[in-house]
Amino acid sequence: MPHELTQPPYFVSDDAGLVDFDVVHGFLTTCYWSPGIPRQLVERAARHSMCFGVYKGSPDGERAQVGFARVVSDRATFAYLADVFVLDEHRVRGLSKLLMRAILSHPELQGLRRWMLMTRDAHGLYTQFGFNSMPDPTRAMERTIANAYLKKG
Repeated sequence: MPHELTQPPYFVSDDAGLVDFDVVHGFLTTCYWSPGIPRQLVERAARHSMCFGVYKGSPDGERAQVGFARVVSDRATFAYLADVFVLDEHRVRGLSKLLMRAILSHPELQGLRRWMLMTRDAHGLYTQFGFNSMPDPTRAMERTIANAYLKKG
């Protein structure tokens, strides 16, 4: 049974079958963290993640996707929150908070020891849900490939 939260006329669902990849890919290909990402990578990442869609409409009727997030997790100790967005025309309605409440209340994501995420500009949202800057960033490491989706060949 899907995990859902509602705020009429919007709702959030973890039902992966509802995800509109035209909307998700359309947004992700132009945002700062994944410019040019190929659609097949968006779909592959979603297949291996817990997906949460934000929709305007009804779970069992007509609906339009207006937001998205995915969680990469072992569902026991760790989760990484990624690809969080609400389309511009649906912002300032509390939908990012509804999305975060849906994610953090999901039954399979309870009792985790650590959550992580990366953001350039949404610190204010995430601190409301208990996320903080790392107290000792020297403990964290990363390996990145700059502009990975824009390279040819």
